[in-house]
Order: sequence, then structure tokens, then C-alpha cells
Amino acid sequence: MPFVTGRRTLLALAACALLQPATATAQNYPTRPITIVVPLAAGTGMDSLVRLYADRLQSSLGQPVVVENRPGAALMLAAAAVATAPPDGYTLVVSTSAPMAINQTLYKKLNFNPEKDFVPISLYVKSPFILVVDPKLPVNSVPELIKYAKESKNPLTYSSPGAGTALHLSSEYMKNRYGLAMTHVPYKSSPQAVADIAAGHVNMAFAEAGASLPLIKDGKLRALAVSSQDRLPSLPDVPTFAEAAKAPDFEAVSWHVLLAPAATPRPIVERLHAEMKKIMGDPEMKKLASNIGLIPMDTPSIDGIEQYFKTEREKWGTLVRQLGLEGSM
Repeated sequence: MPFVTGRRTLLALAACALLQPATATAQNYPTRPITIVVPLAAGTGMDSLVRLYADRLQSSLGQPVVVENRPGAALMLAAAAVATAPPDGYTLVVSTSAPMAINQTLYKKLNFNPEKDFVPISLYVKSPFILVVDPKLPVNSVPELIKYAKESKNPLTYSSPGAGTALHLSSEYMKNRYGLAMTHVPYKSSPQAVADIAAGHVNMAFAEAGASLPLIKDGKLRALAVSSQDRLPSLPDVPTFAEAAKAPDFEAVSWHVLLAPAATPRPIVERLHAEMKKIMGDPEMKKLASNIGLIPMDTPSIDGIEQYFKTEREKWGTLVRQLGLEGSM
């Protein structure tokens, strides 16, 4: 019996020893600068918002928080870099629906696994799209647009910054849902795609707020709806698509999420989650996010974010397959 008891004690001590480094790391965290990798260039709306909350994280955590821009590869360069970073809470990445929910089906091969390589920290804003039309088009609402598209002798044209982008898929989501005949006109960037609607070369699009808001305010584009479940604070009089079309379940948005490598100790993830929840819940931060065309949201729990990802992957993956775009990139 003494041998058995001694063996059990040794096993218990060994288990504690295995847990101790992670626990100690979490208790002391952070002890050095944290880097947040952003997949877009400096000066973009995403980058501006990250820099705002990075300053606040720095104050609350007591260590520098550095923002590093790594644009490229359809937002996937940053994700691939952080997927293989040490899982210690010192290298984080911001991502969106494209790398985390769409590209898994769209691309033949990714350099990371969106489901297995990351753990979410905070899902803090949605990035809605605005359904805009050429003001010369004789429609002033979503029902009028749907009716006009169905009755038109020639298919309406819609622009996007490229096949397989969230903006392209949002238009296809509407097209499939309402059985519309529309022709896709791809461009190399959002500003080009939007400018050609204002110039009368394309009929319509789901457009990014940053690229379309100035043209909407100048009367060069007509906004019919926003693609989120909530109205856009900068366009309070424009209904959601769900309202306008009486389709309560319609939502086609991107989002911003802060992630860490998957094996990051849970106490560190929970600490960062709590800090981000507090920072992004501040009314001033919500106003700043709204001012750049984003919709602030109260982050779900870590498990809740993972469940949301699962739903988004199913929705967009199904659409990509229906369009015959699976593995096309």
C-alpha cells in the first residue's frame, strides 16, 4: 500500500508540474510587448480601429501593444504568419469573414486551418455592406429593385472587387434568394467597383461603407439598404435589407475578430477577452467604430464566437459550392 500511495503522489506531483508553466505564464502575463498583426495597410478603417484599442490594451495590460501591418494574399498573409507563431499571447491577429469563413471552400489550399489554428479572443464589430444603385435607375427601395430586376429585358449588372470576395457573395446571396438575373462585373478594388456605378457603367452593388458613403452623401449613389441586422449609425434613415424586404433572417456581412494561436493558454485568452469586452463596450469606442462605417457589437463568449464561425462557414461555404467556385482559387 505505501508503494501505491507513493506512486499516486508522484503522479499527482508530475501532473501539477506539467500544469505549472502554463499557470505561471498566465499569472505573469504580459511581461513584454504584444504584437497585433493587421491584414490591411495602415490608414484603413480596420487599422485605425485596431490602433485605437491597442492603445487602451497597452494601458490596461501595462505593456506596449504594437500594431504590425501585413497586407497581402487576400488577407491571408497575416493569418498564415500568426498561425505558426508561439502560442503565448504575445502575437495576435485581426481577421475577417474571408480568411475565416469563405476561403476555406474557395481556395484549393490554404497555408493555415481556420478551424484548428486559432482561438478567438473578441468578435467586436460587424462590417456591413450598403446596397447601392445608380441614381438613374428607377428604383427607390429593395422591393422596387427586385421587381425591376425580374421585369427587365436585360440582366442588371453588379460590381464587386473580385470573384469570391464577401461583396461578390453578398450580391449572389440576394440573387439566389430572389431568383434574379444579374451579371457580375469584377474589378480590382472596391473604389473602382463603386466609382463605375456612380459613372453609370454598372447598375448596382453591395459596397463597402468606406468606399460608398462619400458618394452616397454627394448624391452620386442611391443607398437602398444595409446588409446587417442593425442599421448603420452613419446612415440611420437607410433600412436594413431584412426590414426592407421583410426577410428577417437576411444578413450578409463581414466582421472583425481578434485571434490568438490555438494552443494559447486559456487563462491568457480569457484575460484578453475580458479586456477587449471592456474596451469595445465603452461608448466612446462604439462611437469611433460607427464613425468609420462599422457596427459595434458586444462580443459573444469565446465558445459563442466559435459557434458563430461555424454558422458563417456553413452559409458561405454552401453558396461558394452552389456557384461552382469551390477550389477555384
